[in-house]
Amino acid sequence: MASSSSSLLAIAMMATLLAVGSCGSALTLTIGKGSSPTSLVLVTNVAISEVSIKEKGAMDWSDDLKESPANTWTLKSKEPLKGPISVRFAVKNGGYRVVDDVIPAGFKLGSAYKTGVQI
Repeated sequence: MASSSSSLLAIAMMATLLAVGSCGSALTLTIGKGSSPTSLVLVTNVAISEVSIKEKGAMDWSDDLKESPANTWTLKSKEPLKGPISVRFAVKNGGYRVVDDVIPAGFKLGSAYKTGVQI
């Protein structure tokens, strides 16, 4: 009897941990005011850090994004940005997350792109 009670308790605890662990917010990237073909302003719905982007065809990540208040990241480029653009960012619990080709070529001010990445 004790064995089946322990098993049920363990299953219930695992289900609770899985439910609590999946309650994070999905990261959404919104193209903010000031964006243009040579400037990208990303506004996030949750706090992230160390944001980098990779343009279409680029070999390396651009770490030139500057953080501003209110979950805003800005990149100014001398050349027009080439989409689709991938985004890499650090998360609180360590490590990086990458969202490939999340911002399309010809992005528009106010457009929001859901990443599906839970934070």
